[in-house]
Amino acid sequence: MNQANPAHAFSPTLRQLRAFLSVYRLRKLRAAADQLFVTQSAISVLIRQLEDGLQTRLFDRTTRSLAPTQAAHEVAVMAERILRDVDALSTTFGDLSGLRRGRVSLTITPTLAGMLLPEAIRAFSQQHPEVQVVVDDCAPEQFSSRVLGEHVDFGIGTPERAGGELELQTLMRDQLCLVCPPDHALAAVKTLRWSHLQGHRVIAGRPGYGVRQLVDLAAAQAGVTLQVVNEVSFLSTGLWMAASGMAPCIMPSAYASYSHYRELVVKPLHAPKVSRDLYVVTKKGRSLPAACQVFLDTLRATLAPGGTRKRRTG
Repeated sequence: MNQANPAHAFSPTLRQLRAFLSVYRLRKLRAAADQLFVTQSAISVLIRQLEDGLQTRLFDRTTRSLAPTQAAHEVAVMAERILRDVDALSTTFGDLSGLRRGRVSLTITPTLAGMLLPEAIRAFSQQHPEVQVVVDDCAPEQFSSRVLGEHVDFGIGTPERAGGELELQTLMRDQLCLVCPPDHALAAVKTLRWSHLQGHRVIAGRPGYGVRQLVDLAAAQAGVTLQVVNEVSFLSTGLWMAASGMAPCIMPSAYASYSHYRELVVKPLHAPKVSRDLYVVTKKGRSLPAACQVFLDTLRATLAPGGTRKRRTG
């Protein structure tokens, strides 16, 4: 059986290659040692290790300098290419981790995006102008598939069906509420219960949507028959309807608290209290790039108390 040449199994280290190139260019151990901020003996050891591993002499020693051999000329070409690629790799990842370049891609429904993202994107872009933010606005039923299909880095919202392939991290605690003008009779109720809605016209999401299912279950639990006069596909529609005085709208508080309709009163609904939290949604096992983590930190800062203006609640 033929034995493999030991030189073929040798893998030089980056330290050995850097030491070799420094000596190759400067022709002196002392000068190379000074350039690399190491001792002359350390340079000698690295060159000897490289020669032993390659089983070839790289320099002919003279009293005043080192003369590269033909093998050294050939090794120098490859060593320069390897170290150039390594340095380029380090620069690329340094730029990514330092947010001097990169990309943040997320999916979110249009209504929620318009309420939560403008201030966060503005602040993030001012701090990291070289990082591109890509927003994939999608319908609620497309949300999970955009994350699972890895079309985006992450999603912001509430998946209708949180399966085993999705990981959820709470972004904002939320609950169902009633949104109404300040002159509506229910705006003056101190602690608004579902039972208070009996006999009042309301707006709600269309049947089949996740929010509407929660609304119907809560009303049934409270023994209330809701008088739904408008059913909307998008909660943004419910907001402008409520603002125009058509009827109060039942929706998650986050949609109302960060809307542009600052005159609206947001009344949390009790008995029962129905949670509808917002999450950062990722595909299980997928880690987020550094730029995404920083963007989410920026978003949380804008959503924190005092971080952005909220609407009037009661």
